[in-house]
Amino acid sequence: MDASPPATIDLDDLGFEGGAHLLIDRALHPLAPGDRVRVVGSHRDLALHLRSWARSQGHAVDGDILTKGTTGAQRWRSAVRAGTVDRPADRADPTWGLAARGALVEGGGPALTSADLVERDVVWADIAAKLYAQALAGQWDPNTAIDWRSDDDLPPEVEDAVVQVMTYLIENEQAALVVPARHLARIHPQFREVVAFLATQIADEARHVEVFTRRALLHRTTLGTSSVGGRASLQTLVDEPDFTLASFLLSVLGEGTFLDLLSFLERHAPDPVTRRVAQLTRQDEARHVAFAQAHLEHRVATDPMVRGALSTAIQRRHDALRQSTGLNADVHDALVLLAAGAFTPAAVRVGWDRVHELEAAMREGRRRRLARLGFLPDEAERLASLHTRNFM
Repeated sequence: MDASPPATIDLDDLGFEGGAHLLIDRALHPLAPGDRVRVVGSHRDLALHLRSWARSQGHAVDGDILTKGTTGAQRWRSAVRAGTVDRPADRADPTWGLAARGALVEGGGPALTSADLVERDVVWADIAAKLYAQALAGQWDPNTAIDWRSDDDLPPEVEDAVVQVMTYLIENEQAALVVPARHLARIHPQFREVVAFLATQIADEARHVEVFTRRALLHRTTLGTSSVGGRASLQTLVDEPDFTLASFLLSVLGEGTFLDLLSFLERHAPDPVTRRVAQLTRQDEARHVAFAQAHLEHRVATDPMVRGALSTAIQRRHDALRQSTGLNADVHDALVLLAAGAFTPAAVRVGWDRVHELEAAMREGRRRRLARLGFLPDEAERLASLHTRNFM
């Protein structure tokens, strides 16, 4: 043992109830177990509180001499870093729990068992942080971004068509909200960029549900119809348990298809409120598609076998919906009417053709996205055509 006199900490009148341990800890920090410090002060309970605190910390006390124990060093002996601050780990340890990425994690804590997606490649997209920043910058307030004061006096049938399309969009956006929300808590917080982006996606979808509802009720007090076939199609998205497959079916194929639909509405909507709603929501949806496409391209690049799972998922969903009616007929007719712009045979024919052109554009968009995932042209064409007739 070092025979030299120990260093002295003078606490003056500071007691443990006022933070005296901070000064003592600071003095002990550079010392090795067995080293000593002398603790003096004028607080009336110093001796009593020093002994009590020292026992709790594994130190020894003899009079005013405090000897550093080994408890502190032992406590952190098995601690590990939860990855690094700048880059997520390839695999997150469930026992890191909710610790910040890069934090020194004390061993022995509870495992975050609810977050079962712990492999980086299973959830990752390099573009996630960039898209999250874009999402923050691109947030918009429905109260100010849209001029809800509408003087348009649309023909009743046209207003009914708008309400029907809005009703359909609400239903689909609720599915687009539920699916990422279902998977969000399953992603380990080590992959915080992905978690943060999905949080913005969920907020986007909630806002879309709001604005579609407000537009539907702008001149009406009731909504349109909801078909069994449409809801059955969306249920297959909600029920998909795999994060990658759910992202593929919902965002790459479904929301990707919706980009064309919202562009269609922006072109053919009969009033400025509907056009503005379509424009703003399409901007958000483009981010969702970009993330999912990047995630799928990452998955295919790291594991080409995933491509087979994607093909199977499309075929399985197609088979499950084979007997369904697909798109609500009321929605189809409402789109035709909006694109027609008038109740004349010639206008309806034009509207009908425009909806068919829309469906062809949707199919071509899906084919391009599938091609970017490495599907050969014939296979991409075939799979694109198997997508649900309900669009999403």
